[in-house]
Amino acid sequence: MEKREIGKTGIMVTPFAFGGNVFGWTIDEPTSFSILDAFVDQGLDFIDTADVYSAWKPGNKGGESETIIGNWLKKSGNRDKVIIATKVGKPMGENKKGLSKAYITQAVEASLKRLQTDYIDLYQSHDDDKNTPLLETLETYTDLIKQGKVRAIGASNYEGERLKEALQVSAANGLAAYQCLQPEYNLYDREHYEKELEPVCLENNIGVINYYSLASGFLTGKYRSESDLSKSPRGQGVKKYLNDRGYKILAALDEVAAEYQTMPASIALAWVIARPDITAPIASATSIKQLQQTTSALELKLGNDAIDKLNKASMY
Repeated sequence: MEKREIGKTGIMVTPFAFGGNVFGWTIDEPTSFSILDAFVDQGLDFIDTADVYSAWKPGNKGGESETIIGNWLKKSGNRDKVIIATKVGKPMGENKKGLSKAYITQAVEASLKRLQTDYIDLYQSHDDDKNTPLLETLETYTDLIKQGKVRAIGASNYEGERLKEALQVSAANGLAAYQCLQPEYNLYDREHYEKELEPVCLENNIGVINYYSLASGFLTGKYRSESDLSKSPRGQGVKKYLNDRGYKILAALDEVAAEYQTMPASIALAWVIARPDITAPIASATSIKQLQQTTSALELKLGNDAIDKLNKASMY
């Protein structure tokens, strides 16, 4: 299977990242284990999570996703078969947030413990922390890399200018630099990434691991009217896509999916994978069947006509 490098890290991954936000939220530990087993059996290797997943579920406090992944790593012995990406910075309780040296130093130990591993392949700033100097954050990450606790670092939800500034701080001070960006990007949500972020990533050889690759499920074709929104816990997040442009995108996805004899979700992911600057789109699954349907995108090679049709339908 094809592998792509995360930025300039030397870390190679299959061009699909499993979104670990579902662990401990919409699926329990036994189901999570079976999906992770199937994921690795398919030859896939890239798992993305965060310390805060899935704090939003009633009764959770954060750390549930990392804990499930850690329990699976211990049980399966698959640590050397997977690349683990996690994140730091989102609120995890009183005085537990941000990218200060004191907090990152504490948070990384908590993540390592939950993941039951002695290193994190890709450690990402979950949000830009404008209250902490970039120098302090990047010095802290550099120390963690020197200690062998982290292999590489990335940024999530950074604006283009701040990412450039962070890269300049790293270069000027001989520090570890962000090697990838995790932005929102999919067939519908294109404009912000393509105008503001993509040029910075291309210029600096920054890997891109985009989230909401299926626009919260809208690009699966499952939600075509307001009456469909009750189909899942994520349904309400799809309402904003139910407009003329959204329907035009679904129509193009249906056409291309029929041509390639596959599902709209596979086409939507294949479109993202085909972009030269994308390292791996993130998508999750709550069943093995759904995982197989989603990852079938990796076997698709869309022709220029199909890509043009999708580009025109989704033009902003």
